[in-house]
Amino acid sequence: MPNAAISLRLQINGHLHDLTVEPRVTLLDALREQFGLTGTKKGCDQGQCGACTVHVDGQRVLACLTLAAQVEGRTVTTIEGLGEEALHPVQAAFLEHDAFQCGYCTPGQIMSAVACIREGHAGTDDEIREYMSGNLCRCGAYPNIVAAIRQAAEASR
Repeated sequence: MPNAAISLRLQINGHLHDLTVEPRVTLLDALREQFGLTGTKKGCDQGQCGACTVHVDGQRVLACLTLAAQVEGRTVTTIEGLGEEALHPVQAAFLEHDAFQCGYCTPGQIMSAVACIREGHAGTDDEIREYMSGNLCRCGAYPNIVAAIRQAAEASR
């Protein structure tokens, strides 16, 4: 017997959205399939790559491991909502430092980088690397990612 659908009201990127989903639908699938917010990537679907990183109430979470129902009444920010008016300083630093190659992991990297700086984990390159270790880049752009985060962190001080 299939699970009964549930109705949710989600605040995503500053806008309220109503949706009806099965209880087991992840935040990642709701963002991509219900709202067309495809900047949040589906990588491993097991919480190991970080491609699906979003912010919930300002904290980074893995959208593939978070049920849509868990974020009802909370504030969700995706890569699309990060720099709506202009590039966020982290986005600008990623561009300046060429901190991407194929670009698939970039949205998750940027969302984690913003949290890294906000939470005060960007004091040293080693600290940045440790905090960002949950975000994988198959292309190996790690030195440029660290340089971009360092620049954005210095600019925010």
